[in-house]
Formats: sequence, C-alpha cells, structure tokens
Amino acid sequence: MHNVGFFRSIQLKFIIVFILLLLITIQVISAYFVRGLEQELVENFEESIEASVEILEVNLEQAFSKDRSDNSDDQPTLQEEVQNIVRVNDTTDIIKIQVVNMQSRIIASSDTSSDSNINKKTSDEFINNTLHFGKENKGKIFNRERNRNYRRAVPIYDNEQTQVGALYIEASLEGVYNQLDDINRVFLQGSILAITVSAFLGILVARTITKPIKEMRRQAQTMAREDFSQKVNVYGRDEIGQLAESFNDLNAKLKHSRALTEEERRKLSSVLSNMSDGVIATDRNGFITLLNDAAGLLFSQEPDEAQGKFLLDVLQLDENSVDLSELPESGSMIIDLSDDDIYLIRANFSTIKDEDNDITGFITVLSDVTEQERIERERREFVSNVSHELRTPLTTMRSYIEALTEGAWEDKDIAPKFLGVTQNETDRMIRMVNDLLQLSRMDNQSESLQQERADFIDFFHQVIDRFEMNVSDKIELQRDLPNEKLYVWIDKDKMNQVLDNLISNAIKYSPEGGTIRFKAARQKGQLLITVSDQGPGIPNDKVDKVFDRFYRADKARSRKLGGTGLGLAIAKEIVESHHGSIWAKSKEGKGTTVLFTLPLVNKKRRGK
Repeated sequence: MHNVGFFRSIQLKFIIVFILLLLITIQVISAYFVRGLEQELVENFEESIEASVEILEVNLEQAFSKDRSDNSDDQPTLQEEVQNIVRVNDTTDIIKIQVVNMQSRIIASSDTSSDSNINKKTSDEFINNTLHFGKENKGKIFNRERNRNYRRAVPIYDNEQTQVGALYIEASLEGVYNQLDDINRVFLQGSILAITVSAFLGILVARTITKPIKEMRRQAQTMAREDFSQKVNVYGRDEIGQLAESFNDLNAKLKHSRALTEEERRKLSSVLSNMSDGVIATDRNGFITLLNDAAGLLFSQEPDEAQGKFLLDVLQLDENSVDLSELPESGSMIIDLSDDDIYLIRANFSTIKDEDNDITGFITVLSDVTEQERIERERREFVSNVSHELRTPLTTMRSYIEALTEGAWEDKDIAPKFLGVTQNETDRMIRMVNDLLQLSRMDNQSESLQQERADFIDFFHQVIDRFEMNVSDKIELQRDLPNEKLYVWIDKDKMNQVLDNLISNAIKYSPEGGTIRFKAARQKGQLLITVSDQGPGIPNDKVDKVFDRFYRADKARSRKLGGTGLGLAIAKEIVESHHGSIWAKSKEGKGTTVLFTLPLVNKKRRGK
C-alpha cells in the first residue's frame, strides 16, 4: 500500500475546512460591517449636504425677499447676489449648484465658465418636478465618468412663503466609497493574515488527529501480513482514542479467528485433494455451501445462486430413489443427463469430518465422462462395422471356395465365375484394409503431407479429363470453372484421392442421362470446390453422417458397387489436414452436392 501524499491526505482536508470556516466567518462579519459602515457614511454625507442646503435656502430667501425698487447703482442685482451666495457656499464635496427661477431659467451656477448654462432654461426633469410641484427631490446618479453622485433639489420661497424658484445641488459620493475601499483593503489584508495563521494552526491540529490514524493504518498493513503481535498507541479518551482501543480489540479477535481459519483450511484442503473437475460441498443435511465454477458449468448453475439448494435437486436425482446418507458409501455413480445428445457425469462422494470424527458435510467431485463414453461407443461401433464389413466378403469367399473344393472347379463354366467373385471380394477387402491403415496413420498423424503450390483450376481440369475419358456417354460432366489461376498449397496425391472419391461417388449414383457439375469459386480468401450429381439424394437427417466411417446412406447399393464406406471419411481427414472444411447438401430425389474449401495462397506471397 503506497503512502498518501499531502495533497490527498486528511491533513489538507482539515486545513481547508479550517480556512473555509474562517473565511466564511470573516466574509459574513465584513459584509455586515461594511454594509453598516456604508450606510453610516452615506447618511453623514447627506446630513452635511442638507446643512449646506439649509444655509443656501436661508440666504436665497433673503436675497429673493429684498426690495430692489429704488434701482440704486451700488445695490447688486438679484442675479448677482444669488451668484455671490452660490460662490460662497461652493465646497469641495459639492460639484454643482444651480438656482433656477420659476421660468426654469438658471440665474446662478457654481460653474461660471464660458460653457455654463446661466440664463438658459433647464430641461432637467429632476429640477422641473420641484419647480412645478414644489416638492423636494433627492437621489443618486452615475455621471458620464461612471462616478456616483448625490443630488438634491428643494423649492425656494420668499418671506411671504411664495415659491420663487428651486435650488439644485449635486455632490460626489466617490470620497465615501473610496473610504469603503480602503476599509475593504484592510479587511483583505487581515483575511490573508488570518488564513496564514489558521493554516499553520490547522496543520498542528490536523497532525494531532492524523497521527493516531496513520499508526492505525500501519497496523492494518501489519495485520494484512498476518502479524498480530503489535498494538496501536492510545493517546487519549476521545473518539480517536476509543477507535484505537477498538482497533486493538479487533487485532486480538483476528488473531483468534486466524486459528479458527486453520480448521476451515483443512476442509478446503480436503476438497482440493479430491478435486478432479467440478466440486460441490454441502452441510450435513445436504444443502450446498460451496459450488465451484466447473460444477456450475456441468449443471448450468450459478455458484452464488446454487448456495442453499439441496444437493439431490442440483444433481437432478430423485430423492425417493436415492438416499443422501448412503451416497458416500456407494463411492461413485454415473448421472445420465442425456436429452437429444448423450451427456453423462460421474459423481464421486466423500464426507467431511471434524476432530471428533463426526460428519459435518459432504464433498461431491464431478467429472464429465460424455466424451469417454462417446469414444467407447464409437470404438465398439467401429469394431462392429469392421467385423461386419469383413464377415460379408469372407462368408461369400468361403461359400464359393467350398463349392469349388466340392468339385465345381471341374466345371469350366462355373469355376471361372466363382474365382472371379472370390477375386473381387478379395480386392474389396484389400481396399478396405488399405483405407483403414490410411485412416489409422492420419489419426496418429504419422502420414505427413508433401505439399506444393499448385494452380487448382488446372489440377481440377486434369482430374476431370481423366474421368471424362472413361465415363459412360450417358452421363455428362459439366464444368463451371473460372478462367483464372487460383493457387493453393496441396499434396497432389492426397487431393487427387479426395477428388477421385467425390467424382466416383457422383458417377456411381448418377442415373443415365444425368449431369455431374463441377464448380470452383473464390470466397473470402478461400477456394470453394463443388461436385454435384443428380442421383437419388440423401435424407436430410442423414446428410451430416455421410462422413462417418462405414456409414452408407444406401447400404445394399453401396456394397453392390463395391464401396467400403470409408471414402468420404478419408476425404474429410485429407481436406481438414489441408486446413479446409468439407460438408454435403442433399435432397431426396434431387441429387447430392459435396462442397469443400481450401485456403488460397496469399497474393503477396505468390508475387515473390
């Protein structure tokens, strides 16, 4: 087990949690503090502006209430006096002061430049609302430079409380918010310092927590190596200390359990010593506690799902006819699960006993003997077929030889016929023995192939030409072969034997006037060869058996034609030794087609 890096360790998680809690606390406090401070500063700013407004209102009321009827030259005009009042009260926070008469004309402004709006009508709705309705207005706006400003509009009255105009003041709030930015900066610096301190403290706190955990981890690794001699140090009585004590208790119990495991290991050793294929373990009552994969495959059972099932139900045995307690005494039995195909399983039974020699369960060892039984049946059938095939000509020869010894040899008409039959039967037995010897050599792989690269189409034509010279005129040989060179690696003698057998069979079973067709075609890197006749055909359920040894679809006719029943079996062995495959298609009354494939020579290899 690898060491845990710092960035994956629980220490980092503790530090992160510690810092996050501190950050959240700081952020909540700063949010409430800054919001309250902002509100307080803005209110103080507005109060200072209100003080300036009140002074301006008093001074402007006096200016508008003066009697200016004597038209003295040394007396300033209303506009001049109002402009002086505006100039005197213009402070650093106030960026604009305007006095507007009832005709919406600006009579005084803090802006006295050439571009000022003095003596011009204002179109500001904020001021016009105060003029028209006599109501005070205030609010915040952003100017063109996106700076925050505070504005105030109040009506102006004379000493008779008649509205004579409006006062508009606009002041910058940037100073207030600059102070807030400075305070936020201080909070940020404090937060960084607090995070640094909390990270350091978090490491110290995390180490006090992770140290016993690391020790328990090391102890777990030691226990995994089956070493239960060490214990974990207990540093306190808190939850982690209690966990350490529990870990030490677990260590002691595991040490005790390891001794108990030895008994279970002996049981498993008994299972392994008897294992040959599938294994089923049960308790004393016959309910399954263990079933390996091999046994599951034999009985189509999932190992996990089979646990808890009754043994006789899984083995498909009748509980009324089989006594579970007597199975170990019987030693073994063959279980026949055959359905459409043969399927036999051998079951060997044994018992599991404890130290007191009491039976605690049963072990069933299973092996599939289907193939053994199939081979044994084929052997018996083969011996029977060989005996039958040899007995028939021997019986015929014996009968004719007895007739000859009894005086038939003196008859010049009968003796040659009897000798001819005897010779034919002798030749057929010789052919049969030679075929059996060839099959035996192929089975033992003692007969090697003498392969060479050959153009199969040219080779096929030569074989057909040989038969065409001797075949009856009443049977037509029709070729459907491509006009190209298709190269294969073959043993020409062996392949000649295959084609001879297929063509001879086609000729034997073809009726007069029938046609035998030969085809060859390229098919996915292989050469497909087809030989078709128009003979009586083979029943559909017997087509796959024609390649079995000594099998004849029509036994009487085959013997009459001199066949041994081994030709197609030899052809199959030869084709498969060339890494090809062979099969047949047939319908009763519509002829038979035998097909086989051979791998084509690779083009690149052929071009060398």
